[in-house]
Amino acid sequence: MLVRTRELLRLLAVVNSRLGEDVSLPALAERAHRSRFDLHRRLRRLTGQTPKAYTTRVRLARAAGDLVAGDRRVSAIAFEYGFGSHEVFTRTFTRHLGRSPRSYRARGLHVGGRHIAVVHASAVSSAAPCISLYRISILERKTAVPLEISVRDLPAVHALVIRRRVTRDEIAAALGESLPKVFDYAQRHGLAIAGPPFARYPEVGMGSLVIEGGITIAAPSSAALDDGIEALVIPAGRAVVTVHRGSYDSLSESYEQIEKWMREQGLSAAGAPWETYLTDPGERPDPATWETEIVQPVR
Repeated sequence: MLVRTRELLRLLAVVNSRLGEDVSLPALAERAHRSRFDLHRRLRRLTGQTPKAYTTRVRLARAAGDLVAGDRRVSAIAFEYGFGSHEVFTRTFTRHLGRSPRSYRARGLHVGGRHIAVVHASAVSSAAPCISLYRISILERKTAVPLEISVRDLPAVHALVIRRRVTRDEIAAALGESLPKVFDYAQRHGLAIAGPPFARYPEVGMGSLVIEGGITIAAPSSAALDDGIEALVIPAGRAVVTVHRGSYDSLSESYEQIEKWMREQGLSAAGAPWETYLTDPGERPDPATWETEIVQPVR
C-alpha cells in the first residue's frame, strides 16, 4: 500500500506541474506503466475523483485564481492550463464555477487589494491539487524528531469550516469530504482564501472528537452560508507553535512533545489546538518533506 500510494503521489506531482500538457488517462497510464483501467481505479480511490475530473478541477481552480489576481487575457489563461480553446474553457468554467470567466473576473473577490488577490491565487494553486488528501495515511512511522517549539502572539483568524464528530480513524476521511466543499464554496463565491487548509479540534474525547476542517479567509463573508459550512473566528492570543515534519501518521507524537514542553514551561492550554497543512502531498510526494504547523493556544 505504501509503495503504491507513493507511486500515485509522484504521478500526481507530475500532473500538477504539467497541466498545460497532455495529462489524459492514456498518457498517464503510459507514464505509470499501468493499464488505463488499473490506473483509473487507483487514482479514483486515492483522490475520490476520476483522473479527468481531477485534472479539470485543478486546472479550473488555478485558472480562477489567476483571473482575479492579474489582467492576462482569458484566452491566454485557458491555453496555459490545457484547454483547447477559449470556448471550451468558458463552457467548462461556467459549468463548474457558476459564471463565465469574464463575469468571475469582473466580480472579483469579496475584499479588494492586489496583495490579497495574489495571496489568494497562491493559496489556491498550492492547495488545489490534493485538497482531499491532507491527513492521508501512508502507514509510515519514524522515530520522533525533537521539535523547535516557541510561544507567539497570533492575530485573530477568520475561517470557513465544516464541523464533524468522528473517531481518530475517521479524521482523514472527514477532511477528505469537508475540505473540498469549503474550498469550492470559497472559490464559487469569490471569498479571498488567506492560507493553507487546516483542521481544528474543539473537543477531544476518549472515543471520539470534534473536528473543524476548513480554510482561512481574508475577511468575514457577508453571504449566507449553506451545505453545512460555518463561519469561525479564532481569537487573537498567545499560542505554542511548532512545525511537524514528516508523514501525518506521526502527528500524535508531535502533540505529545508539545504537551511535555508546556508542562516543563508551566503553560496550560487555553483553547482548541489546530494544525495547518503547509505542504501539498500532490506537489511534494515524499512524506519526509511534508510540513504541518501545530498551534496550541495557551494562557
